[in-house]
Amino acid sequence: MKNKISSTILFIMHMPPPVHGASMVGKYIHDSKLVNETFNCHYINLTTADTLADIGKIGLRKVKSFVKLLNSIEKEIKRLCPDTVYITPNSAGGAFYKDFVVVEIVKRAMRKCGRKDGNIVLHFHNKGVSTRQERWLDDKLYTRFFKGVDVMLLAESLYGDISKYVERNNVVICGNGIPDYSTEDIVPIKESYEKELPHLLFLSNMMTTKGVWELLDALYILKRKGQNFVCDFVGGWKDIHEEEFCARVSEYGLSDCVYAHGAKYGMDKDVFFKRADIFVLPSYTEAFPLTVLEAMQYGLAVVASNVGGISGQVSDGLTGYLIGGTESILTLDYKPNPQELSDAIEKLLNDMDRCRTMGQEGLKRYKQEFTLQRFEERFCECIQKPGFARKI
Repeated sequence: MKNKISSTILFIMHMPPPVHGASMVGKYIHDSKLVNETFNCHYINLTTADTLADIGKIGLRKVKSFVKLLNSIEKEIKRLCPDTVYITPNSAGGAFYKDFVVVEIVKRAMRKCGRKDGNIVLHFHNKGVSTRQERWLDDKLYTRFFKGVDVMLLAESLYGDISKYVERNNVVICGNGIPDYSTEDIVPIKESYEKELPHLLFLSNMMTTKGVWELLDALYILKRKGQNFVCDFVGGWKDIHEEEFCARVSEYGLSDCVYAHGAKYGMDKDVFFKRADIFVLPSYTEAFPLTVLEAMQYGLAVVASNVGGISGQVSDGLTGYLIGGTESILTLDYKPNPQELSDAIEKLLNDMDRCRTMGQEGLKRYKQEFTLQRFEERFCECIQKPGFARKI
């Protein structure tokens, strides 16, 4: 049996359910053989919501769960006196106020147990600090929140979101990774299926902020120009409802080439990735979407908004096309331009050889940077990086 190094880490992080990007990464860390063999690990689930629809809502049950969570954190820090506490907080809004309390409780508990040189690491899977830092209350809270902590970000382009409060030398970059899907795990496409047209894939929640309406506008433009394609929309219905989506598809004359399939998981989802050529994600805002990594894993060219950390995933002109400008967008007022989106998609539709080359370059980059194994190695390197963690 391997001897663990002396560092004890208390992980306070989101884990499923519900299933979303941050909770899945939390599960990967929790289940990682490498992480658990490298450190003496202990875990507390930061999640208080039972479902995605429950996120952001306030109720008596959630208040009770939160109070219980705070008590658990204090007791566990007192019991363990950990070398490091790792937290995955939210960056803005009501969820930030909740996590502000969590971080304050952690700081107080670490001081009480005499761990004044204990490390507190905040690993952000979202962004939004810079959109609220001009508000008096938020600015005061952020100043206190970031004092004496170190930060992990998913991509270099996200540093601008917290640069007012955190020095660059107190930040490390640790992009996410995802599991490899072997061919045995993937349901093969039916032999009767013949791919005659280029296939586009949108896979995310059916929400306005994911750019669903702008993508439909772009497809309408492409259809009017005589482009032939099929576009699959895969995702659960959120603030966009199936009836209104289908009505817009019919209004645009896209019923013969645009199909909505609802939420798909596991092998059912894999089928759509496997038969697609181009992955499209024209979101208003993102941090580091795992669906982009999945698309790269399947060798798809990616067309996406240049928001958040996506430029750390997609190399513009090499593995796909980014829309919205050359600089990563961190504000919340961005909306994709349907004409720009259609132009980017059309470049690929008009040159399928280049489309396939971009997809293969994306696959190569995924294998080099974004496998789950590479994420686990990078994560352990970041936690142990000399000079990274500071005194409280």
